[in-house]
Amino acid sequence: MNKKQIIASSVLFEGLPPRQLEDINNLAIEKTYQRGETIFFEGDKGIGFYMVGEGKVKIFKVSPMGKEHILHIFGEGEPFGEVPVFHGQPFPATAEALVKTTTIFFPRDRFVKLVEANPSIALNMLAVLSMRLRRFASQIESLSLKEVPARLANYLLYLSEEQGGRDEILLDISKGQLASLLGTIPETLSRIFARMSEEGLIRVEGRNIYLIDRKGLLAKE
Repeated sequence: MNKKQIIASSVLFEGLPPRQLEDINNLAIEKTYQRGETIFFEGDKGIGFYMVGEGKVKIFKVSPMGKEHILHIFGEGEPFGEVPVFHGQPFPATAEALVKTTTIFFPRDRFVKLVEANPSIALNMLAVLSMRLRRFASQIESLSLKEVPARLANYLLYLSEEQGGRDEILLDISKGQLASLLGTIPETLSRIFARMSEEGLIRVEGRNIYLIDRKGLLAKE
């Protein structure tokens, strides 16, 4: 993993001058986690934030009944746990490595001092946090107001956009994890995948999903 390159190309720091990128790289710490290993627990003190270097991380909460609900899944170059850096509060959810994952850790105290000296870094972070807020608002709306088929259609179209607008997309998480992300159970999700395939909206080949009828998927939304 090239830490410096990942930092420079991330949405959080892209466009910053080389000197600032070098300062960020110098304070960043690589940490590796095995599959299923917890990176931080909900309620842990927010002593810094992370970026995925290699691998994949899920952010989730557990209900009082013990049911896990995935809030988001982050891949290479994406930051997570960054909000506590500014308000000093505990992490609001738990982070766990889905596969063997190397993260880049930014200690809160040193990073805040760097931002104070270079306010332009904060502007990039504000943009990312704004996008994150809109994404979560859309997710809450979907879970609250839409039926599961609409949630799945919305997610497939979002995934296509994330993967360059292609009609062939890779589902890089398990269907059980996707069910949790969409607020349903695997059996229900499997039935909806089968129904969408019968309707000619998609074709499923393992983890590859082909979007056959985008208009039909948009109608589901």
